[in-house]
Amino acid sequence: MVLINGKSEQYLNITDRGLQYGDGLFETVHVNQGQPVFLHEHLHRLKQGCERLLIPCPALDVLSKEAIQLASPSTQAVLKIIVTRGSGGRGYRQPDCIMPTRILSLHPYPDYPAHFKQLGVVARFCQTRLGLNPSLAGIKHLNRLEQVLARAEWQDAGIQEGLMLDALDRVIEGTMSNLFYIKNQTLITAPLTFSGVAGIMRAQILRLATLHDLPVKQVYFSQEALLAADELFLTNSIIGIWPVKQLEQQVFPVGEATQKMMASLEQST
Repeated sequence: MVLINGKSEQYLNITDRGLQYGDGLFETVHVNQGQPVFLHEHLHRLKQGCERLLIPCPALDVLSKEAIQLASPSTQAVLKIIVTRGSGGRGYRQPDCIMPTRILSLHPYPDYPAHFKQLGVVARFCQTRLGLNPSLAGIKHLNRLEQVLARAEWQDAGIQEGLMLDALDRVIEGTMSNLFYIKNQTLITAPLTFSGVAGIMRAQILRLATLHDLPVKQVYFSQEALLAADELFLTNSIIGIWPVKQLEQQVFPVGEATQKMMASLEQST
């Protein structure tokens, strides 16, 4: 089912700037037992992104109502929320009167094997680099060509995720996930000052680390530093946490800190 501006529709105006220029944002929300998980956090991030892009944000109570309406019949599903700047004439100049488009759609939950969480997944490094742009860093905008190109680099079903570096060869995140590693009982993740997406689950992991008195460092790191990690895991709103059991030729355990984060996250959702 799809709602476009609150109405059951299947078609979008071809002049919409989301289609023309990727001029908008999106959220991907896990639906569990009819409830959109962390909906408040998703909508808050969406509002922040709209402010960054100078898009008038649709009323959050309207978005919340429509999200719950779509999600309520589903046991497990994925809810996607898109906000664009709406329709406008040809050219980059914004319309004088911006009428944003909101699109909510419900999708089947991915059929990931249970052992991805239990035993871990396999990852690789991607050749496609993330550009450096502090104006767009952190927000989940509709321009995802870097991730599309990176994901096209492999077809091997035995590899579940690709890790992306920025233009300065610093490891930042996965194509669809945020990245964390444990070294000497410290949780390390890259800062998102110039690139990357500030994931909802990333924020939850940082919050849980504080609750468990696990030291956190947001610092840039190299491929070599990551391969020397004690533990490694990936996060997003749909997968929760996936431990990484192998990156390139390096093997990692599903360690104590990762297991503690997984258990705490399970309790908080």
